[in-house]
Amino acid sequence: MSALSQFRNFTQRLPQTDLMPTLFIGHGSPMNGIEHNEFSQSWADLAKYIPVPKAVLVVSAHWYTRGTFVTAMDFPSTIHDFGGFPQALFDVQYPAPGDAKLAAEIPSLIHSTTVGLDHDWGLDHGTWTIVRHMYPEANIPVLQLSIDYTKAPEEHYEIAKEIYALRKKGVLVIGSGNMVHNLRMLSWEMIHGGGYDWANEMNDKFKNLIANGDHKPLMNYRSLGSDAMLAIPTPEHYLPLIYTLGLKNDQEEITFFNDKAVGGSLTMTSVLVG
Repeated sequence: MSALSQFRNFTQRLPQTDLMPTLFIGHGSPMNGIEHNEFSQSWADLAKYIPVPKAVLVVSAHWYTRGTFVTAMDFPSTIHDFGGFPQALFDVQYPAPGDAKLAAEIPSLIHSTTVGLDHDWGLDHGTWTIVRHMYPEANIPVLQLSIDYTKAPEEHYEIAKEIYALRKKGVLVIGSGNMVHNLRMLSWEMIHGGGYDWANEMNDKFKNLIANGDHKPLMNYRSLGSDAMLAIPTPEHYLPLIYTLGLKNDQEEITFFNDKAVGGSLTMTSVLVG
């Protein structure tokens, strides 16, 4: 089933509610930010089939901090946090506004940790490469929430639960990373599609646990065996998924999209909750 068909099915089953869907998006290569491919097209299609958000809050793998912070400036800069790519990628600017009022509200929702207001970061490529396809007019406020590298997955899950109220206020919360992300084992022969057996098997295991609502093993991913350690050699690209799962309520359905491995050791598999 195509991503477009999946999104149509999703909107047909949407209940009459003010609750915004929430997403985990496998962002993959920064080049997806300027390429028109199956992944970027699905992001554009998705935006047509979910309610227009009042703001977007992204938990990006690429803002990994000591402590928890939220961007609080009126106009976040576009951060080009990568190297070795064509100049066209560095030329991209995504001039979406921030939302200082919303940023100031977020620390009051989170009781498990202190949240600082940040005026220096901006929008990294885990954010703008996705949202510029979803909202190309850059007319919707975009904020980022950092990932505190000192916290365990269970603590990130709790933070996600604490910001659940944002969904009721029309805020689209996106976790941006990759379920399987091991760049040291990247295969250029499979760069356009294909995964090692361990990558596909772990991706399927993650999907089954997500579909069954079994979140504890996903938080305790180190207990899932040696293949899990290959899939998640470092946690920063995986933890955004934990935020998406923490934002899900027990009645909501799951839709997977962009369910594809690339480069042998990376999966683009994404999750729509709603």
